[in-house]
Amino acid sequence: MISAIILLPIVILIVMRGGTLLLACLLALLSAIGIAEFYRMALPERRLELWLAPLAGSALIFIPLAGNDKLIFSGIGLLFIGFSLLFLFRVRTIETAAREVAFALLAFLYIPFLLMHLVLLRQTPFGVQWLFVIMLIVMTNDSAAYYTGSAFGKHRLYPLVSPKKSIEGAVGGLIGSLCGVLAAKFTFFPQLTFSDAVVTALVIGVVGQTGDLFESLLKRSFGVKDSGTIIPGHGGVLDRMDSILFAAPITYYYVLFFFRG
Repeated sequence: MISAIILLPIVILIVMRGGTLLLACLLALLSAIGIAEFYRMALPERRLELWLAPLAGSALIFIPLAGNDKLIFSGIGLLFIGFSLLFLFRVRTIETAAREVAFALLAFLYIPFLLMHLVLLRQTPFGVQWLFVIMLIVMTNDSAAYYTGSAFGKHRLYPLVSPKKSIEGAVGGLIGSLCGVLAAKFTFFPQLTFSDAVVTALVIGVVGQTGDLFESLLKRSFGVKDSGTIIPGHGGVLDRMDSILFAAPITYYYVLFFFRG
């Protein structure tokens, strides 16, 4: 709780006043920590890569600042080739080589590539408002899902991946998301139509819950409870960003193709 009270105002201040570059720096830091957490779970024996991957992967976050979309694909291509060669010439056992390469490349797609969409979103005409919409959807979804599930949860949502989550909690989370977006519409984001509010609340709410489940899948597969311990009482950075990682690109593409402002 104390860590959330300290960190949340800092994030809000950076989103509101910091500009795109400062936001990218914050996301690059979170990306680096997230990649390190992923490597500790998936590739704990890869000490050299544990240091190189966070630095190389987080560089993707800054590519949108150059204003050239082609650089995004170039960056991903260079990361793929570079780390493929690194693993090619640092083989530990041939039986695990393919799995290790797959995990290494998944880390780049899962964390910095998805987070990079928040920088792209910040550059849109109502970027600041949309960033706060994502935050509202995720926070109200999580809170409403937790309390609804605790009070009414009887039917398990996906016990193989997350035994504690319930269908009732998931539905409550979506209702919470809708309330959060409607609050945004009537306060700081009047450009949202009711259809925008409903669609984004439901779609991003569902996608955010899916992102939470996906991270739970990874953690259960790796045999860990939390991705890390950097945030006291809340686990690791990935534990806090799992919903946002999936919500970021979906929100950006909704704004790009459907939102008229």
